[in-house]
Amino acid sequence: MMRILPAIFLFGVHALQAVEIVGHRGASRDAPENTLSSFNLCWGLKADAAELDIHLTKDGRIVVIHDKGTERTTGKDFVVADHTLAELKTLDAGSWKGKEWAGERIPTLAEVLDTIPDGKRLFIEIKCGPEVLPELERVLKASGKKPDQLVLIGFMQDTMRRARQSFPQLKVLWLVSPTPEAKSRTEMAADKLIEAAKAAHFDGLCLNADFPMDAAVVAKVRDAGMTLHVWTVDEPTTAGKLAAAGVDGIITNRPGWLRQQLER
Repeated sequence: MMRILPAIFLFGVHALQAVEIVGHRGASRDAPENTLSSFNLCWGLKADAAELDIHLTKDGRIVVIHDKGTERTTGKDFVVADHTLAELKTLDAGSWKGKEWAGERIPTLAEVLDTIPDGKRLFIEIKCGPEVLPELERVLKASGKKPDQLVLIGFMQDTMRRARQSFPQLKVLWLVSPTPEAKSRTEMAADKLIEAAKAAHFDGLCLNADFPMDAAVVAKVRDAGMTLHVWTVDEPTTAGKLAAAGVDGIITNRPGWLRQQLER
């Protein structure tokens, strides 16, 4: 716990208080990921925002689930794109986490949007392709949420470029992670990432915590007029260093607990 104190003394407590704490798939350490219970718990823990993943069903509805298939979180192997919303709603998305979560269902994006309190944000990771964008536009418009409450994120540059064009009023962040086959991270140089993100007119970067980051990297991103979020961080020493370096947000499986650790 004391290990993060040097960062506070060097940079002040303001950086720790200013960093946005984003619940990864809700409060997914304590509740089944990407379920309404997980998001409601996330809001109850006073997270600043929540993050989720979206896929498109066979009948053109947007559901909140990380994987292309349902086996890991429901025990039944359905490919999301090959099944209707009604079929997916028959699955139990909570029992894998614990008996107390039995009966949790795969939610629609619209259902999760309804849970967002005033002043909170939702980071929507697009896991499928650009075919989801028309329905995403319809759902977001129908939700009545303000543009500053919604952030679009994703790995696929082409899909995110199209999202940038379709949603000029929303923030669009590019997710980046070191490739497993890379022998070094030289290909992940901050300058190259910033150049690519600017060319695509993205509003910021969302980098994996394995990427080497310090105040100089944060300054480069800021100088380019973009924001920087980091995922997924559950360790307070790492979170403290990132906050002290000036990152805009930290995505974590433990939003309430991590906030408490930083505030101490």
